[in-house]
Amino acid sequence: MNASFGIDHPLLATHDIDGLRNRLIALGFNMTAVGKHPWGTSTSLAMFDGCLLEIMGIYDETLIDEVPAGDFRFGRHVFEHLQQREGVALSALHSTNSKDDAAKAQGAGFTVAGHLEFGRDVMLPDGRADRTKTTLALLPDPDYPRLSFFLCQQHRPELIYVPEWMEHPNSACGIAGITILADPSEHSALKAKLGGIYNDPTEVGGGFQVQTANGSITVQTLEAVEQEFGTLPSEIANANEPSIVAMDIKYARAEALEAWQSKSGLTVGTTASGHSATQARDTANVMLRFMLG
Repeated sequence: MNASFGIDHPLLATHDIDGLRNRLIALGFNMTAVGKHPWGTSTSLAMFDGCLLEIMGIYDETLIDEVPAGDFRFGRHVFEHLQQREGVALSALHSTNSKDDAAKAQGAGFTVAGHLEFGRDVMLPDGRADRTKTTLALLPDPDYPRLSFFLCQQHRPELIYVPEWMEHPNSACGIAGITILADPSEHSALKAKLGGIYNDPTEVGGGFQVQTANGSITVQTLEAVEQEFGTLPSEIANANEPSIVAMDIKYARAEALEAWQSKSGLTVGTTASGHSATQARDTANVMLRFMLG
């Protein structure tokens, strides 16, 4: 299971949630039906143990200013990022106590805009209907908007991490890390930002890395990222703002993953380190790198 401040779920914002969901299903992910938030965003999830993969779109622009958390409006934040391009607009960090974790984040220099409470109706595999309960603590970053975080506390995790929902035909079983593309001039500030809530950063090629309770956060230059993944699309490479460009997905069985990748119809490449990865254009400008674990 995850623990506070571990990677929980970066939000892959897309203009076409149905298309992205279908591509992920073709890759062997068990995706939930598309649901709706009261602030105008639509969502579909691939559940893992203590974390998840979430894709998000906008289903009603008239609702994007609803349910504010202080001055922060979740729906508008996602909407405005989609006006620029697809990609991760916000990232959830796991929380076991949103109030205490928000206080820790604030003490480390993060801005806490406010809290959101919401739930969604679920139908469990045994046919029982129930409702989740979630608290979010919003940590927007005005300097690095695409690296804004929020703390996510699931008060009824048994309604989220349901064993049947965590079974993926491609054997995907969790998140191993994320990669942030950032100009070298931004590394010092990002190291201070992340170092406030994680242990001392360690140097890696072209940048640095911190370890969370659930996977690593790696910050690298364009040159280092392209050495691993190949040439990035110009809208990512020339974005001129730090952003998440890759997410590492753990899987358990190579034969299962390879079979689904082969029949998906999508182009899946091999990175310099020998892992397979999706093309950015197919997965909302964020490459999914698959790592055995």
